[in-house]
Amino acid sequence: MRFKLGIVDKNKHRPLQEFEMTINCKGKLIDLSSPKVMGIVNLTPDSFYDGGKLRNPAVVLRHTEKMLEEGATFIDVGAYSSRPAADHISQEEELRRIEPIITSLVGEFPDILLSIDTFRSSVARSCLEAGAAMINDISAGNLDDQMLSTVAEFKVPYILMHLKGTPQTMKDHASYDDLLGDILYYFSKKVSLARANGIRDLILDPGFGFSKTVAQNYEVLQKLEVFQTFDQPILCGLSRKSMISKKLNTTVGEALNGTTALNMYALTKGAHILRVHDVREAMECVTLFGALA
Repeated sequence: MRFKLGIVDKNKHRPLQEFEMTINCKGKLIDLSSPKVMGIVNLTPDSFYDGGKLRNPAVVLRHTEKMLEEGATFIDVGAYSSRPAADHISQEEELRRIEPIITSLVGEFPDILLSIDTFRSSVARSCLEAGAAMINDISAGNLDDQMLSTVAEFKVPYILMHLKGTPQTMKDHASYDDLLGDILYYFSKKVSLARANGIRDLILDPGFGFSKTVAQNYEVLQKLEVFQTFDQPILCGLSRKSMISKKLNTTVGEALNGTTALNMYALTKGAHILRVHDVREAMECVTLFGALA
């Protein structure tokens, strides 16, 4: 079975506001028919933008509080850097970085909806037991065959991202026979497998910056509406990615304006969740998009 772009009738794409989608996070139904913002907390020393800035628990708490005050619905916490060619770390090191932070965040903000950015089922389990609300897996289960059963056991939402290879090798896996068709086929298999494992709430992430060239990233964004064929929420992680800084011939630190421009475009193409470093600016996109709807 192969997906071809031509099977999707653009005239049948439904506007974002017509989607009636909810996900269950710790017993709370989150309505994604109105776009939401997910704030990023990187606990790694080598992330592409904010590596090393959030290793102190007190700093993490202040940063998280600021994002929540600015309107973030979800906070995505990761302790394994998935930037291209990032160093591989052990499971023990990932747990050492993330466990005390999750405990601290849940203790400080009891109603917080934490997403855990990990491809390891053991890390997912530990954080879910500590009060996390969902799992964000860059490998969609490819790097740990126990991930799907773990997510199903805890009955939490699962973010499936498109990735070929690993963070260390993905730059070598940007060749496609049919870019959009291949990604659609990937998600068709992953959604079916997740459903077979009993996972109810799924979110699809096209994986901007992962196993794709700059041109391929823009092609996926330009045709983002094709992923509506799955009737699942779509998450876009465009924040300060190199696809922006390379096009603008600028630095990652100066890529906020470009991020805002692409976030607004993603909303017009059907994005339900914006995963960002800068929550206030993303919330302004959501507000203005709502005024145009």
